[in-house]
This record gives sequence, structure tokens and C-alpha cells, in this order.
Amino acid sequence: MDLSLDNFVVRAVIAGLGVAMVAGPLGCFVVWRRMAYFGDTLSHAGLMGVALGIMIGIDPTVGIIATGVMISLLLLALQHQHRLPSDTLLGILSHAALSVGLIVVSFMDQVRFDLMGYLFGDILAVTRTDLAWIYGGGAVLLGVLAAIWRPLIALTVHQDMAVAEGVARLSVRLTFMVLMALTVAVAMKIVGILLVTALLIIPPAAARRFAGSPESMAVITVVLGGIAVAGGVAASLTWDTPSGPSIVVTAALLFVLSLGAGLATRARA
Repeated sequence: MDLSLDNFVVRAVIAGLGVAMVAGPLGCFVVWRRMAYFGDTLSHAGLMGVALGIMIGIDPTVGIIATGVMISLLLLALQHQHRLPSDTLLGILSHAALSVGLIVVSFMDQVRFDLMGYLFGDILAVTRTDLAWIYGGGAVLLGVLAAIWRPLIALTVHQDMAVAEGVARLSVRLTFMVLMALTVAVAMKIVGILLVTALLIIPPAAARRFAGSPESMAVITVVLGGIAVAGGVAASLTWDTPSGPSIVVTAALLFVLSLGAGLATRARA
């Protein structure tokens, strides 16, 4: 069996593991801080970034990064007003960005555009360039996350106390939002724009029952994410199913198993 990078299955698994390593720790904060809707907003804005990137002739990944950062900054600015709650703002930004992206796509008749690939991912089509994006960008993301890990946990546990102890709330929150935007760009090729939030949420939710500390939860999440990727790729090859949804369904099955394990533990106790 060919285990080199010339084998598309090997590239797919390596790429998926890279995304799982990045999405796992960030996903823990998404679950702890109840920011699933923010992840959806960034992923929907990703389509607009892809369309605008192709239209102006730049790499779609760069377009997704730029759009995600713009949405993060806009949301942070709008949160200072008190007329609309955050979930309402997220709903407006999410659907507006997705609609703008679809409208831009409708004007691109002369451009070859794999809409389904961007929406739902195609991990089996990962290239060496994609691997460079995933692992290069992932290393930067994890390095920055490690630098803000303690302040971000402090803000998550008790925001007022963290601020009183000198944590720079605005800069830490902004950094985390930008990291989320970059993660969407990195994960786009794997599970697609519309499913990336599931990869950020489901493995941490499954790992939560087995973790004794934030760090252990991050590690368990990475392991479960890797299992979901491997299982999803295997299912896609075996039954010829879409790769991105197969990975998400595998992660969902792991979550169901974690619920069963939790019930069994309580029953024994």
C-alpha cells in the first residue's frame, strides 16, 4: 500500500488530523463560552469570502480569512450598543453574509466554481498546497492560542474577576475571534463552510464528560476529532458518501457513545 503523500487517502487523513488538532482546543472554548452561533456566522461569511476572492483574483482561502476578520471586528464593534442582543446581531450578520455570497456566485457564470465542494468539503481532493495551509496556519493558530490560553480561561470562568486581575478583555476576545475566523479558513477544504461549526462543537461536547481539566479536555477533543476524521474518510471510501458530512456524522456517533458512557457511569455510581 502506498503511504506517501502521492496517495490521496493519506493526504486526506493527514489533512483531517491537522484540522482536528487546531479545531479541538478552539472548539473547547466555543462550547465553554456558548459561541456556536458565532461559528455559524463565520462559516456563512466564508462563502462570501470565497466568492469575492475568486472575483478579484486572489486565493479563496485569503478571501475567507479577510471576510472572517472583518465580521469579527464588526461584531465586536456592534456589541457595544445595547439595543440588540448578540444572538440577534449574529443572526443578521450570518444570513446577510451568506446571501451576499450566493448573490456574488450567481454573477460568476464565466468562472468555474465548485460550490458544493466549498459548502460541504472534499477532503479526498486535498493537495500538498492545502496541507501546507493547514499545518502552517495551524501551527500559528496553536501558538497564538497557547499565548492567550490562561487569560481566555480566566475570562470564560469569571469575566469580571479576570478584568479586575488585569486581563485585557477586549484584546483577548478579539484575538480569539480572529483565531476562529482563521480556523474556518483552514477547515474549509475538509468539511466545508456549512459543516465546519459541527467539527468545532461536536468533539468538545463528546470530550466534556471525560475531562478533568481544560487541558485534558482539549487533548481528548483532538483525539476524538482525529477518530471522527479517520472514520469519516473510511466511510466515504467504503460507501461512496460525501466526505465532509461523513466526518460530521462519525463525530455525532462519538457524541452519542459519550452520552451512553456517561449514563452507564452514573448508573454504576
